[in-house]
Amino acid sequence: MRLLLISNSTNPGEPYLEHARGQIDLFLKGIDKVIFIPYAAVTISFDEYEKQVQKKFSEMGIEIESLHHYRDAKKAVKEAKGIVVGGGNTFRLLKMIQQQDLTETIRFRVLDGVPYVGWSAGANIACPTICTSNDMPIVEPDSFNAINLVRFQINPHFTEEVPQNHAGETREERIEEFTIMDPSVYVVGLREGSMILIDQASINLLGSKTARIFKYGSLPREVKPGEDLDFLFE
Repeated sequence: MRLLLISNSTNPGEPYLEHARGQIDLFLKGIDKVIFIPYAAVTISFDEYEKQVQKKFSEMGIEIESLHHYRDAKKAVKEAKGIVVGGGNTFRLLKMIQQQDLTETIRFRVLDGVPYVGWSAGANIACPTICTSNDMPIVEPDSFNAINLVRFQINPHFTEEVPQNHAGETREERIEEFTIMDPSVYVVGLREGSMILIDQASINLLGSKTARIFKYGSLPREVKPGEDLDFLFE
């Protein structure tokens, strides 16, 4: 199984997907065409999203084919050389995947070795559930159960910053609530500019920032790129 799970699509002051371009290029080396799943898009059309992503992937010599063009989405996924899932609203993404009965199809293809790239919502959807999303539930999926490619949860765009005069819950407090309700699951607070690479039996944190690990009964801890993350497979 090969996964590249990216926290965000754009770093401040940088072009779209620029911070992840090198890793995506290396990860998809030798693949000239991938299926793109645009279903998380809400404020732009699927066609616009496809053009935005294609512009960056063209720099890597990769053609994307957006799933929304296919009448038989299952067949397209079954024949894909690679699967790329963009960010946006996680609830809409999951709802449309469920409506087209694609959850198990995507899962089986990735378990069969087809590389998977996802950023933001696309990273969240690789987890057992979408319960650590930051998004509002603007639509109602059939359930919160996601593709379940990894055993841990990801909180994309993780930050410990609190706006001035903000009295609501912090991101960390929200994640703590999750761990109380689901005490057996690790949550990775994945900061912007960071990504998780899973290649067969190895797992690595990429980027220049640490990630924050949450688990019920333990204090949150920071892990650096290069540190052992095998415990996330447990």
